Amino acid sequence: MVTDYREAAEQSKAWPFEEARKLLKRYRGERGASAPKTGPDGEILPMLFETGYGPSGLPHIGTFNEVLRTTMVRHAYETLTGYPTRLIAFSDDMDGFRKVPTNVPNQDMLAEHLHKPLTQVPDPFGKFESFAAHNNAMLREFLDRFGFEYEFMSSTEQYQSGRFDPTLKLVLQRYGQIMDIMLPTLGKERQATYSPVLPISPKTGHVLQVPVEVIDAEAGMVRFEDDGDVIEQNILSGGAKLQWKVDWAMRWTALGVDYEMYGKDLTDSGIVSGKIAKVLGARKPEGLIYELFLDAKGEKISKSKGNGLSIEEWLRYGSENSLAFYIYREPKSAKQLHMGVIPKAVDEYFQFRANWHEQEADKRLGNAVHHVHNGDVPTDT
Repeated sequence: MVTDYREAAEQSKAWPFEEARKLLKRYRGERGASAPKTGPDGEILPMLFETGYGPSGLPHIGTFNEVLRTTMVRHAYETLTGYPTRLIAFSDDMDGFRKVPTNVPNQDMLAEHLHKPLTQVPDPFGKFESFAAHNNAMLREFLDRFGFEYEFMSSTEQYQSGRFDPTLKLVLQRYGQIMDIMLPTLGKERQATYSPVLPISPKTGHVLQVPVEVIDAEAGMVRFEDDGDVIEQNILSGGAKLQWKVDWAMRWTALGVDYEMYGKDLTDSGIVSGKIAKVLGARKPEGLIYELFLDAKGEKISKSKGNGLSIEEWLRYGSENSLAFYIYREPKSAKQLHMGVIPKAVDEYFQFRANWHEQEADKRLGNAVHHVHNGDVPTDT
C-alpha cells in the first residue's frame, strides 16, 4: 500500500520539509495562496534546483553531500505539492585554470595552459578533448553511480550558445550598480583593477582580469587593454565570462534557479550575489547554508591538508546508504567526518531502518532513512 504523506509533510519538522516549505512561499496565486511556478501562458514549470561543481578537480565527498541534500529537499517538495522539479548539476568549466593539481600527470604541459578556460586546457590523461571534459565526465559517472536524477549543464556551452546573452546585456546595462555592490567588498588594491566582466584574450586565449569599459551594452561591446593593446570586443556568445559572484547571480537570473544550498564559508558571497541578482531583476534562490565537516581533531577539512575522508574510504567499511544517513542528520551543525564515525553510522542506519516500518506517517518523515530512500525503505535488515 502506498502511503500519502502530504498532510504529514505539511507539519513535519524534518529539515528537508522545512526547506521545501520555503519554496511554497516563493510563488503566490490568488489571495496570496501558495501556487506552482508558471510560464507566460500559465503552464506549470518545474521548480528548479541547482548544485555547482568546479571541474578543476575530481568530484569528492563534498560533491556527494551537496547533491544528496539538494535531492532530499527536491523529493520533499514533490511530496508536499506533487509539482514537477528539475535538478541541474552545473559545471563552472569556463573558469580560468589557476593552479596545476599535484595529483595528475603531465604537469609541465598543464602549466603551459594556465589562465585559459578549463575547457581549453588539454586533458592530462589523454582521454578527453579537455581537462574540463575529463572532470565533467568523472562528475557524471560519479552522480550516475549513486543513482542521482539530474541534468548536466556546462558553463562553457551556455556562454557559447548565447543562452546567457540577454542577461549579459543586463550586466553591462547595470554595470555601475553592480560595481557599487562589489567594490565595498574588495581591498583598495583589488578595487583599482576589478571588473565583473572577464574578457577572453584574442591573443592568448586567457581569461583576463583587467578593467573593462562598456562601449555598447545592447550590442555587448566592451573595451580593455590586453598586453599593451587596446581591444574592443563583443562579450556575447563566449567572448567573456563573469567574475564568480556576478556569474552566480547571472546564472540564477538566466536559468530561473529557485533553490541552491551552499556551505557556511560562502555565506557572505551568497549575500552579495543575491543583491546582484536583484539588480538583474531576479530573486535570490531559496537555500540552506550548511556547516562544513571537521576532521577527528575538530579542525576544518581541507584538500591541502589531506585531512578529509574520501567516499572510497567510507565505502570500504560502510554502505552508501549509511553515508547518506550520516550526511542527512543536522546539516546546520558541524560534524566530524573520519573513520571513527563509520561503525556507529552503520549501526544506527539499520536501527532507524527497522524502526521506520513500525512508525506512523509523521514519525516516518522525521526518520533519516525516509529521506535516504525517498520513502521506499527496504524491508530486509
